[in-house]
Amino acid sequence: MQTEMLRKKFLNYFKSKGHTIVPSSLVVPHDDPTLLFTNAGMNQFKDVFLGKSKRDYTRASTSQKCIRVGGKHNDLENVGHTRRHLTFFEMLGNFSFGDYFKEDAIRFAFEVSTEVFGFNPDRIWPSVFEKDDEAFELWKAYIPEKRIVRFGEKENFWAMGDTGPCGPCSELLYDRGEKYGSAKNPYEDASGERYLEFWNLVFMQFNKLDPKTVEPLPKPAVDTGAGLERILSLSMDVDNVFETDVLRSLIAKIEEVSNVKYNPEDSQKSPAFRVIADHLRCLSFAISDGVVPSNVDRGYVLRKVLRRAVRYGRQLGLDKPFLKDILPKLVETMGNDYKELKTNESRIAEILTVEEESFLKTLKRGGTILNQIIASSKSHGNEISGEDAFKLKDTYGLPFEEIFLLAKDSGLTVNSKRFDELELEAKERSKQAHKASKQMASVNLFFEFLEKEGPTQFTGYNHISSDAQVKALVKDGEFVSRLNEGEEGLVILDKTPFYAEMGGQVGDEGTLVSKDVIFDVKDAKSPFKGVTAHIGKIEKGMLKINDSLIAKVNQERRQKIANNHTATHLLHWALEKVLGSHIKQAGSVVDDKRLRFDFSHHKAMTKDEIKNIEDLVNEKIRSNASVKSYEVSYETAQKREDIKQFFGDKYDDQVRVIDIDFSKELCGGTHTERLGNIGYFRILKESSIAAGVRRIEAISGSDAETFARMAEDTLEKAAKELKTTEDKLLSRIASLLEEEKKLNEKIKEFKNDKLAHVAEKLANHVETKSGIRFLVDIALIEPEDLKALADLLMSKFNLDVLAVGVKLFDGRCQVLSKISDKASRQSIKAIDLIKLISPLIEGSGGGKDLMAQAGGKSSERLQEALDKAKNHLVQTL
Repeated sequence: MQTEMLRKKFLNYFKSKGHTIVPSSLVVPHDDPTLLFTNAGMNQFKDVFLGKSKRDYTRASTSQKCIRVGGKHNDLENVGHTRRHLTFFEMLGNFSFGDYFKEDAIRFAFEVSTEVFGFNPDRIWPSVFEKDDEAFELWKAYIPEKRIVRFGEKENFWAMGDTGPCGPCSELLYDRGEKYGSAKNPYEDASGERYLEFWNLVFMQFNKLDPKTVEPLPKPAVDTGAGLERILSLSMDVDNVFETDVLRSLIAKIEEVSNVKYNPEDSQKSPAFRVIADHLRCLSFAISDGVVPSNVDRGYVLRKVLRRAVRYGRQLGLDKPFLKDILPKLVETMGNDYKELKTNESRIAEILTVEEESFLKTLKRGGTILNQIIASSKSHGNEISGEDAFKLKDTYGLPFEEIFLLAKDSGLTVNSKRFDELELEAKERSKQAHKASKQMASVNLFFEFLEKEGPTQFTGYNHISSDAQVKALVKDGEFVSRLNEGEEGLVILDKTPFYAEMGGQVGDEGTLVSKDVIFDVKDAKSPFKGVTAHIGKIEKGMLKINDSLIAKVNQERRQKIANNHTATHLLHWALEKVLGSHIKQAGSVVDDKRLRFDFSHHKAMTKDEIKNIEDLVNEKIRSNASVKSYEVSYETAQKREDIKQFFGDKYDDQVRVIDIDFSKELCGGTHTERLGNIGYFRILKESSIAAGVRRIEAISGSDAETFARMAEDTLEKAAKELKTTEDKLLSRIASLLEEEKKLNEKIKEFKNDKLAHVAEKLANHVETKSGIRFLVDIALIEPEDLKALADLLMSKFNLDVLAVGVKLFDGRCQVLSKISDKASRQSIKAIDLIKLISPLIEGSGGGKDLMAQAGGKSSERLQEALDKAKNHLVQTL
């Protein structure tokens, strides 16, 4: 596959230039609520560009999985109808974090374009920002001046937002020849079809303070992006990204599944092939990274993508679930480089099929509803309202074009103006849900501190106390020189045994003490990578910069946390054993009282599955195997399939492995030394927290023992209450249930006898007029038996009209009315009788023509109300 080869050659080139090859992050942004999906290579480095954190490397290269289906970068409606729009694509990129700048970035780009991509240098046209003379001069070393073009801010200046890092761009354009237009240069090529952009180099050299004010960054950075599929279309000399190897192989598979031949020139059917090929990639990568189609946020967007693929599939005669049949070809072509596709193949197939089946039912229902709307619209101005059209599109997935055509066929119009307004409102709501979050004001504070003092040394893997020196004190968000007795603040030390909250594990508690000082540590956090902040209060004395003290972690609490953290690793391993290899961690919380583990799975666990997991975990605990930890290079860890790592997590050059023989995970948390220290493990609860995401809450050690004893105590008390022993409790319960069943039968028999007796007495008051038999009276029964009595009276005594009331002990009353078909034909309605009765008994009621009922506050006037209903009935007859 040329895709695989070109991706590898690109990354190897930059590796040879000292770049760290960083794996693609998830298509779901790891820690950025401002993004719906990862849409650029720089997303995973955003915190570095913002000065919010540092990495162990200053230059990096990636091939990033990207999805563009929402917000500013929404290509969904274009996919299938243009030559280069995709919802899923790979972005090749190289990055410099204060290392090299324009000169090297331009040199790298030219060498890769000509030596790796194999492009003809005579057809490369660089563009630069109109005021960027430096970039213009640098390009002259590789490209004749006449082929270097200048553009304005709109085309060649990049900004992260209204404020923050920004800078000029240099785009590389490739002249595809006269076949794509007669323009002589990029200035004349408005469509961009002939001079196709294939790489963008962003030079972050300024910091935008406000829309009009910029200042130079102390350490300029480089961010580049080249779409792999677009590069391939140029290197393979095809005019369409869908003619590149991976996408074309998927189209061939669609031909096989649909038994329809693909013809790129067929404007009616060719878009369907392209839509399905692209959307399958988007869906498969998103699902493998933990997103599941749903009605909210990312899941809603994914559901839209799937439904679009299904609708286009119907154009090829695919009216049953078909995406799973194409999936194996995607796994075959991309699974070697993206192993998550292989790991999750069966799960992806299952979710796709369930969603397709659901949507096909929805389409059938939507078609029925559309017919109802058409019928209704014909009697209301011959127009389908914007609200109805939007509902059909948003709820039932019918595209506006299809609604419009069906309306036209029925001689109707569609209120497209109102439809557009509702679409705009929906988009605005989506934007509001993903508004950019403000950066923490304290970030720059710690950035400067780290530059000066260096990182806090963590000694807590092997020690729970250590000598330390105070390096900084923070109060109310500002550095201070001292903290006085009674004051709260943050203490930063040169070294510490305190684990700062990270990776789901809570921070340690303890004390910082010296001869004259006690600082009570309530929590430990890392406000900036490399900095550990001890959060608490001065209980005694005063702390100053450079003071020496002893940092002591609460040992008992730390041990419980360590036990629970190791138990979480065991739980993860057991889940994979019982449920399958598709299990993917979606979050965790570990503290001294419990552990919580979120994971991707599409259905609730059974009781047997939960028991099996508990058994597996406890079996490993009893083995008392040792828990080893060691460091390896991240590059080594990536090559080892036995080490579990989490796509999207950010790792340093050296990573820590927690090794329990059968379970190996990259993890920076604290763990117990032997599994036996955990003691005992119990699952408290398994539940759903989102579509396709489950949560397990569990406990270990003494907390699990207490839980088990509570269950035993409950069992003992139950046995005592039922006057039996614990071993005979189930048989005693079975016996009581049998007794209850017999008693209920006797009660039912007694009630039936009583109702029959009451009915016989009431039958003496049955009257007849004009051939209609009717009864209006009060019954001495329980209110819950009212309906049963009414049914008995109507059937046994052939009544046509019945209105029977019951008085309650608290002064309230109830009335029920039933009408036969015979009486109904004479325009007698149960609801009319109830409407007559309700006001007199200070109540309200409802129902239909043949049966209605009411409840009232005044039972004293029940007889009066019934008499009124009876008189009305007699007059009617």
